[in-house]
Amino acid sequence: YHHSYTLFFLVLLQFHHVFSTNTLSSNETLTISSNKTLVSPGDVFELGFLKTNTKNSQDGTDRWYLGIWYKTTSERTYVWVANRDNPLHNSIGTLKISHANLVLLNQFNTPVWSTNLTESVTSPVTAELLANGNFVLRDSKTKDLNHFMWQSFDFPVDTLLPEMKLSRNIKPGNDRILTSWKSPTDPSSGDFTFVLEPHNHGLHEFYLLKNEIEVYRTGPWNQNRFNGIPKIQNWSYIANNFIDNNNEEVAYTFHVNNSNIHSRFRMSSLGYLQVITWTKTIPQRDMFWSFPEDACDLYQVCGSYAYCDINTTPNKCNCIKGFVPKNPDAWTLRDATGGCVRSSRLSCGEGDGFVRMSKMKLPETSEARVDKGIGLEECKERCVRDCDCTGFANMDIGSGGSGCVMWIDELVGMRNYVA
Repeated sequence: YHHSYTLFFLVLLQFHHVFSTNTLSSNETLTISSNKTLVSPGDVFELGFLKTNTKNSQDGTDRWYLGIWYKTTSERTYVWVANRDNPLHNSIGTLKISHANLVLLNQFNTPVWSTNLTESVTSPVTAELLANGNFVLRDSKTKDLNHFMWQSFDFPVDTLLPEMKLSRNIKPGNDRILTSWKSPTDPSSGDFTFVLEPHNHGLHEFYLLKNEIEVYRTGPWNQNRFNGIPKIQNWSYIANNFIDNNNEEVAYTFHVNNSNIHSRFRMSSLGYLQVITWTKTIPQRDMFWSFPEDACDLYQVCGSYAYCDINTTPNKCNCIKGFVPKNPDAWTLRDATGGCVRSSRLSCGEGDGFVRMSKMKLPETSEARVDKGIGLEECKERCVRDCDCTGFANMDIGSGGSGCVMWIDELVGMRNYVA
């Protein structure tokens, strides 16, 4: 009898261990020395401690971090790092739950990272690594499994996973942006960021920045895709979603429709936004797409009233019809940053018209005027009557087109796309 009772007890313990591999309870810890990790349901993601090849520049000690990576890729691929700018400096580190917060402690039991929650919780809290790679902290008594006290998805590092959001200026909450690693082996905050810039008129687009200076912009969301990323419509297994809830939330997220495919966006330390994919059958990383793709993607490379065409020679920059280079000598030397000027003055309302330009990246929209309630014909009429209007376009290209965008300033940042 005693022997059979012991056997039952051991089996129960083993079952509990398997069941809880993705959770950290309030009386458990993760330490570097134990080499234990949390593994998400489905075995896609793993959370634990990692050491990089980059050592501390002051004393040559190792740098340790708490992070999440893909569990089965042939080369370890990190998707989130908690203490990216405050590493542990030796192999002594502990992750625990303390006063309803996740806390990462160094060798002196001093916090180097914390979830910093201030709300009081009477019941025990639990940390979980979910199947989608989200590391969450929740009240263990809650019945709402989608309610989190804290989640790593609210604090992106350099990677956007499916179901994560990139957002700006939402209330209340923090901006969700991507910030590159300092180098391929140093996860501290690097020089490049990928940020969503919501505009009051409803045209929103992403900007890639280097030390706060614009390097690239995606073009505005047109209800189907970002205007400056035409290839995005060819990604059959990626479903893009843009959220604009009356200025309460402006965000981008995506989903993958094929359970055998794993995709992510990554802001690289070299300044490229990459879409990287791997499959369960071939667990190696495959660069699917990255931008800037070519010289025409660079921010305002051709100046005002000009557009970039990667196939024109000797200069990839071209003046819009009716315009000429502002500085012909610089233009000859392939410096088109000065842009173009009108070849003759306009006679507003007296015979001047518009030139149709197809397959174009829309000009910078930060100062554009938008009316969602009218179509292209009325948009044209308004632009004709306004002597300050320099161009117009549909806001929404779906269902035959709708909405009106009018530019009342210089047209900058255009390029064309070859079919």
